[in-house]
Amino acid sequence: MRFGTWNVRNQCRAGTLTAAARELARYKLDLVGVQEVRWDKGGMIGAGDYNFYYGKGNKNHQLGTDFLYTTE
Repeated sequence: MRFGTWNVRNQCRAGTLTAAARELARYKLDLVGVQEVRWDKGGMIGAGDYNFYYGKGNKNHQLGTDFLYTTE
């Protein structure tokens, strides 16, 4: 398995998660810790060949450490 970390700084714009998954696939990473996602609720969503697990940040859309992992 290949691991990595990424400080994305902000994932609030449309299409940024898909772009991030495409970039991670390019590097063939299996599990990536993602910092500063800034989403206000927790959950899971699919993005390309990855599942994105995200936790709740704070009320100001700050913080948040989340994970992308490959579904293959």
